[in-house]
Amino acid sequence: MVNAPANLAERIAERALGEGFAACGFASAGEDPLRAGRLEQWLGEGHHGSMEWMAARAAERRSPQGLWPAAKSVIALGMSYAPAHDPLALEGSPDHARISVYAQGRDYHDVVKKRLKALARWLVAEVPGAEVKVFVDTAPVMEKPLGEAAGIGWQGKHTNMVSPTHGSWLFLGAIYTTLELASAAPHRDQCGSCRACLDACPTDAFPAPYRLDARRCISYLTIEHKGPVDEEFRAALGNRIYGCDDCLAVCPWNKFASAAQAMKEFLPRAELVAPRLEELLALDDAGFRALFSGSPIKRIGRDRFIRNCLYAAGNSGNAALIAQVGALTADPDPVVADAARWALGRLRSDP
Repeated sequence: MVNAPANLAERIAERALGEGFAACGFASAGEDPLRAGRLEQWLGEGHHGSMEWMAARAAERRSPQGLWPAAKSVIALGMSYAPAHDPLALEGSPDHARISVYAQGRDYHDVVKKRLKALARWLVAEVPGAEVKVFVDTAPVMEKPLGEAAGIGWQGKHTNMVSPTHGSWLFLGAIYTTLELASAAPHRDQCGSCRACLDACPTDAFPAPYRLDARRCISYLTIEHKGPVDEEFRAALGNRIYGCDDCLAVCPWNKFASAAQAMKEFLPRAELVAPRLEELLALDDAGFRALFSGSPIKRIGRDRFIRNCLYAAGNSGNAALIAQVGALTADPDPVVADAARWALGRLRSDP
């Protein structure tokens, strides 16, 4: 085993800031029975919906050492994407589509992973013989509980990371290493009696504080869910076509977050801040790919995206969309056609 220099943790944290990370902490790579138990309960209740990969690799997800037995420590990192504009500003603009703040700029997977790799390369150069692996939301890693264990924030009642200095606007990444680094004290929960995030959810996706039923979550329904969205949720989607910021945006801790701390790569593209539904509904596959090149939205594909736009159209009350929606009832994709029929029915029956 390679021994870590006494001040290495401080130097890692300083280097992380230089790479654009806003938060850095350290945790053990060993299994935490409480963390593992919560994962088992969540999966056992079926709250992961159709995200089969969560259950398929649960043994690896339980702890860092479950994924990589040689790991000794976790370097947990957060990168700010605090918005300069109000994420809820389009709530009363049904002719415009709402895209989650995190998806209005560059794909965070690419941005965060590039910086993680740079930090990992520096670490290996500083401590020859050290081994590292980097992760950002594409492997069986519980970034949020690990971030809490590493002291960079706590999991709020909406189950997302909350930072006392960056609010709810942090992209998370992790570096596993064979180095023994002193663990931080887990961050204290500072939600108190506040339940703003729970009350803000349009679909009641929180069966209890700190518990999320993904099957009812708009982010899950618009991004991960592949088939038709259950009719009980379609009206609640409103004009949200990709993700949902409601529970994040109302967090009181956001008052300490500053858009100046966000990476420039996450600045919103002008065409994604308030896109008009009529323009999005006109996208074919090539147009969709061109518009969302370099965006996380691209991964859901044109059909699922148009499905979401049609639900928004049905909720808009805008009769001017009837012809455009009607044409999509003949779409080759049956889920798109189903969404178009539902939207057409809503628009024609709207007084």
